[in-house]
Amino acid sequence: MNNFEFKNPTKILFGKSQIENIKSEIPKDAKVLMLYGGGSIKKNGIYEQVITALANHEVVEFGGIPANPEYAVLMKALNVIKAKNITYLLAVGGGSVIDGTKFLSAAALYEGKEPWDILTNNIPTLKGMPFGTVLTLPATGSEMNSGAVITREDTKEKLAMGGAGLFPEFSVLDPQVIHSIPHRQLVNGITDAFTHVLEQYLTYPAGANLQDRFSESILQTLIEVAPKILEDQTDYAAASNFMWSCTMALNGLIQKGVPTDWAVHAMGHELTALYGIDHARTLAVIAPSHYEYNFESKKEKLAQYGERVWNITEGSTEDKARAAIKRTEAFFNELGIDTKLSQYTEDYEGTAEEISKRFKARGWEGLGEHKNLTPKDAEKIVKMAY
Repeated sequence: MNNFEFKNPTKILFGKSQIENIKSEIPKDAKVLMLYGGGSIKKNGIYEQVITALANHEVVEFGGIPANPEYAVLMKALNVIKAKNITYLLAVGGGSVIDGTKFLSAAALYEGKEPWDILTNNIPTLKGMPFGTVLTLPATGSEMNSGAVITREDTKEKLAMGGAGLFPEFSVLDPQVIHSIPHRQLVNGITDAFTHVLEQYLTYPAGANLQDRFSESILQTLIEVAPKILEDQTDYAAASNFMWSCTMALNGLIQKGVPTDWAVHAMGHELTALYGIDHARTLAVIAPSHYEYNFESKKEKLAQYGERVWNITEGSTEDKARAAIKRTEAFFNELGIDTKLSQYTEDYEGTAEEISKRFKARGWEGLGEHKNLTPKDAEKIVKMAY
């Protein structure tokens, strides 16, 4: 197991009726900017619960943060923060709203001229404006980590940011919100969380037995509860396990002491930036090809994954590893997720070359757990995913 440091300061308020407790988590004298997405929270009762909880706080609202948090929209919110002298941010939404709020947390205290430089120059945020979250869509784990991904439409870019100053102070996880989530978003959430675990698990053996078991248990839980919540979104037990699995998949715990990959995300982000494909679906497009392309370096963990998660016990290490890749793709298909780029766009020709060009321009010459995947390798992987 590798050396590591682990600190996660986010307070979790999990369970029914926890939204009312945010009044005790936000300073009484704070001027709060409440951020949300397309307005679904006004239809499912969450908005009313938040406003009631903050009845004694000064609250300003900013809605309309899109599914991929758009830089231009967030800059409008930043203007509100400065004009209204906001001192505290509250994200009420899924990963996109929370990621957008993290950007605003960083940008509000950023002393440079162009906040986009935080992303292009990989500037870590060590201190941001304090914020909390009310999670409405389990998927990304953003409610308990310090990372974010922001999209810029005018340049067709999707870049990551983070830093120790971007952990939420608190996050409310009420599984009852799952009642009103559209089927497509539920499927995306399952796929997103599942792939988050694979990125931290499907690398090479590092002697981190407990970390492997943590990862495997999250994967097994997602497989177990997926059909239950897709059939009955009011199944509180299934919803609870789904929500907590999504959080645990990317709160930093399972990546400690082990190598991690994240090349699937790097390529997937480009597909979203270029074509607007749902984030989770881009991961399902890239993952099978990525594992096939890097089969030799990943086959031991792939076989272990096949045995422990999918109960694939027959054949050699190679047999089990290849069966595990096929079973993973089948799982995505069973959820209703297409796993080829050509199923999302007819304009896929040239995509691999464009992604390779972008990676080269950014100096991304060493992706993956071994830091040896070049832009040319990425080009080949994306072509395999056509």
